[in-house]
Amino acid sequence: MPSKEIKALRQADKLTEALEMALTELKEQPDNIWARRNVCWVYYDYAKNSLTKQDFESFCQYFDKILELQMPDDETILNVSMGWSIRSMLYNHIVEQKNQDIKKVDILLEYTKKLHLPKPSEVYSALFNLFHKAFKDNRFKYLEFADWWNFENFRNEDHHKKILSDGKTVMAIVEQAYITYAKHLLPIQLFEQEVFFDKEKAGAFLPMLDKIEEEHPEYQYPSYYKAKLLLALNEKDNILSLLLPFAKKKRNDFWVWDILSEAFPDDNEKIFACYCKGLSCFAPEEMTVKLKAKIVPHFLKKEMWDEAKTEVQNIQKTYMKNRWKIPGHINQWMNQPWFFSAKEKNDNKDTYRQYVPVAEEILFDDILEESVIVTFVNSDKKILNFIASENKFGFFKYDRFLRNVQMGETLKVRFLKKDAHGFYQIATLKKHNDPDLKHTHIKEFHGTVSMKEGSKFGFVDDVYLSPGMCDKNKLVIGCSVTGNAVKAFDEKKNQWSWKAYDITRTEKI
Repeated sequence: MPSKEIKALRQADKLTEALEMALTELKEQPDNIWARRNVCWVYYDYAKNSLTKQDFESFCQYFDKILELQMPDDETILNVSMGWSIRSMLYNHIVEQKNQDIKKVDILLEYTKKLHLPKPSEVYSALFNLFHKAFKDNRFKYLEFADWWNFENFRNEDHHKKILSDGKTVMAIVEQAYITYAKHLLPIQLFEQEVFFDKEKAGAFLPMLDKIEEEHPEYQYPSYYKAKLLLALNEKDNILSLLLPFAKKKRNDFWVWDILSEAFPDDNEKIFACYCKGLSCFAPEEMTVKLKAKIVPHFLKKEMWDEAKTEVQNIQKTYMKNRWKIPGHINQWMNQPWFFSAKEKNDNKDTYRQYVPVAEEILFDDILEESVIVTFVNSDKKILNFIASENKFGFFKYDRFLRNVQMGETLKVRFLKKDAHGFYQIATLKKHNDPDLKHTHIKEFHGTVSMKEGSKFGFVDDVYLSPGMCDKNKLVIGCSVTGNAVKAFDEKKNQWSWKAYDITRTEKI
């Protein structure tokens, strides 16, 4: 058998002689697998030479010749080598070409489908990367390709971000694939009022999004498109319950609130609150500009002219900064009478903050709201101590919801969890007058101040007067005072006591 001689000729780049010898052998022994294999490898070398010359037609001719020989499925080395050649030709016609020839990409995909590549494998993932890039903006081609390729065939490496030589990171190809597929499942308007939406296909993809979310909580955008699909499926009876678990996990992402607002098509107040909450989340201005445009009509409806102008001005600045074309509706607003008479503010953060509690309540409506009374406030750290009952008390940060709180105030809170030290994470917080709680945990006191010699704190009967309270009101031994006290837990004595939080009257001796 002339296999060694054929290989030597191939290595010497004497492909004409190698092919002549291989074809002669095949003619003499048409059923010999080695004869067919030798011819295939010579054709493969010709195809590789076509890559160097970027001769697409020649590349395809030799691939056709290889496929005509109908090699067994287990010719792994040959199949993988052909896969890498297709990948190289794809690179030439996609990455390095400004105007890619999609017909050539289609041809290369058909060749790829005829190969028996190991799955998962490096070459299979490399091919996916380039076909993904070629088809990602083509709805039907992408869905067809991805269904054939099968997302179960990703390698472990494909699930992680790539770090480039310049230090920049690129989103994991798996995340790119899932969000592109989900995006192309969303309804699309074809002709006039005709809308295409494959509900069955969208519903079948949702469990896959659930799985990728669970396995990779660091992926941000699959959740976004999952929510969009849920809304598109229009399950009105339980759409909110379907959105809430996802929204709770992503509640600090502005786009979550944009999506959640769509669950309340007939409730303008909740829509407005969702927009306010979304715009109170940290995000680059380039990403929130569309949401800002959505809130402007709500400002106008409420006759909040200054807020509307502020938002429009901010939108305009963002478009100009990025050299984007300013949409027509923005220009229309800027030419209306209200715009000229309104006064621009620095920002609308105070307005957003007012409506955040309304939006937060949407997320945590299934958690019981509890009344608490404030027993201490650390205004520097924005932390307050509270008591709900003698069995429930502790502390939490309040600055996400309120600017100022005072000892003795009652609040409505939804609690999430508590740590071993008594610190609570909270879901919602707002001021609320609760006379019953005040009656139980607040009392008015009147009496004479007693202090130990040299001490900075004092008492009126069983009511504790803190050093700060004594200093602020210039309290001394024997003076008569009237004030209000709140029940508080004394950790040192491990018992409940009364603590003054307000002095309403002082009579010096």
